[in-house]
Amino acid sequence: MNGPMIITLIVLITASVLFVSGKIRSDLVAIGSLIILMLLGILTPAEALSGFSNSVVIMMIGLFVVGGGILQTGLAKMASRILLRLAGTSETRLLIMVMLVTSFIGAFVSNTGTVAVMMPIVVSLAISAGTHPGKLLMPLAFASSLGGMLTLIGTPPNLVIQETLQQAGYKGLSFFSFTPVGIVCLAAGIIGLLFLRRFLPDHQRAEGKRKKNGRSLQELARQYQLTQNLFRVQVGKDSPIQSKTLQELDISARFEVNIIEIRRKISAKNQFFKTINQEIAGPDTVIHEDDILYVNGTFERAEQFAMHYGLSLLDRHVPERSGPQPEQDAQYATSEVGIAEVMLTPNSSLIGRLVKHSGFREKYRVNILGIQRKEHYLLHNLKEERMKFGDALLVQGTWKDIALLAADQANVVVVGQPIEESRKVTMDIKAPIAAGIMLLMVILLITELVPAVAAVMIAAVLMVVFGCVRNMEEAYKSINWESIVLIGGMIPMSIAIEKTGAAALLSEGLVSTLGGYGPIVLLAGVYFTTSLLTMFISNTACAVLFAPIALTAAIQLGVSPYPFLFAVSIGASMCFASPFSTPPNALVMSAGRYKFSHYIKVGLPLQIFIGIVMVAMLPIFFPF
Repeated sequence: MNGPMIITLIVLITASVLFVSGKIRSDLVAIGSLIILMLLGILTPAEALSGFSNSVVIMMIGLFVVGGGILQTGLAKMASRILLRLAGTSETRLLIMVMLVTSFIGAFVSNTGTVAVMMPIVVSLAISAGTHPGKLLMPLAFASSLGGMLTLIGTPPNLVIQETLQQAGYKGLSFFSFTPVGIVCLAAGIIGLLFLRRFLPDHQRAEGKRKKNGRSLQELARQYQLTQNLFRVQVGKDSPIQSKTLQELDISARFEVNIIEIRRKISAKNQFFKTINQEIAGPDTVIHEDDILYVNGTFERAEQFAMHYGLSLLDRHVPERSGPQPEQDAQYATSEVGIAEVMLTPNSSLIGRLVKHSGFREKYRVNILGIQRKEHYLLHNLKEERMKFGDALLVQGTWKDIALLAADQANVVVVGQPIEESRKVTMDIKAPIAAGIMLLMVILLITELVPAVAAVMIAAVLMVVFGCVRNMEEAYKSINWESIVLIGGMIPMSIAIEKTGAAALLSEGLVSTLGGYGPIVLLAGVYFTTSLLTMFISNTACAVLFAPIALTAAIQLGVSPYPFLFAVSIGASMCFASPFSTPPNALVMSAGRYKFSHYIKVGLPLQIFIGIVMVAMLPIFFPF
């Protein structure tokens, strides 16, 4: 081995260890590796920066924007809800339909975006059908990855092997080259999960079919003990807090309670909601005489707050009750104001922030009423709580503001809305335009009238021009820049691996070890090595590293490289054995109440089963 090859392999191994450890961000590791290879003269500056002008990276940017338009207009949610209605309440039909619909959306939209769209719908459907959401959410996450194999643009590894083949002088892949393989892959996934679903959680099944009339709202109230921690306090004529803002009073810090809502009478004829104005409490809210303040906290703290300011406490301590308390639902939700449960996404910028610094009130005008952390509920003094990955937050606000929060899919996913209100979220008259733009992109990709990268960029620009993405700022926000920088930084690594001869060395090792047993054994070695590595590093980085090695191994053995590169793409994308191997797996973990063991019992056998099927089928689709 020569010096540059040794250095390249050391950098590669170090980067892989850092990817696995997770202590340093993957995009930073990729950029650091790029800089080292450039400074040591293994890559020229042009080679080191070539990843960021690569067509794969540009296509990924465009696809993120197109996906953002599909999500923001509500197109994906509308289509999925219509299709899922056909499943009825049969658990088997629901599982199959969820996987089919999710995989179809995943063929065009990023798997994380697909799961973000589908989660609220699937949770609501499961509740309505009397099925535990955990029976459907893991299949949902897995189907989003399976769907990526249906089209060329379904997942980044598909674009990576396309680029590798073209650079090596082979014929490129068409838009539907992946479809036959993807259909077999999806069928294997559905069959596998139908057998393995008995290992998914099935804690108490719902009693009968839940009505679609707010039962989920009552469940949330009961889970977060709202009726035991919500009290009404009325402001009297002589109260010293009149004409003061909540920010001036600093009630939360002094009394450890939160004023979450104010109801103000606007008519003396009736004492019910039609004559009362509701206002979600914020720092600038001014208190007036006769206002009714909704205080969230312990009874003792609420009583102390009321006594200090001479306020009338309208409620006494409400004892724990076993069943729903619909007569008290009106205390925290009406047709205008409601509650919803939200999950933090794996890459949420809110992770690690204190609740008081989260901006929920300032940006979205919603209040956080409680936090579920694993099996525990945090209900008091939330301002000082630091949010963690896996937390579920119960928020209250107007349905309009909850819809605004739901649109921020980079940070949170709304999963606990009542069904009838969730239908209002992201519905938009721009949905038909988004559908037309997506159809145009697919036609251009199929007909190859323009280069694939141009087709995607045209669609992305049209999404902005026609308002499917509100503006360029929203377009930039829809892009997962960590993924873009990661692949842009790792492409030069693959150049270094080939340039120094490391790819030939590694492929020779594969060929000498497995090649003697025939191409099918070598294919299995490539597939399962990729599949194992993708449990620890991102599927894109894995595909970038293994694609040149698989290509060289096939050439050395004198067989077609197509089945080997497909093995890399599929092996890199089908990772189900860990909750942290893909963002969708992590995203459903808390909502489905999964433990790590669920992924081992269900995901690992499924990953192995799909691998065996693919190794057997790939030579049929792409002969050696």
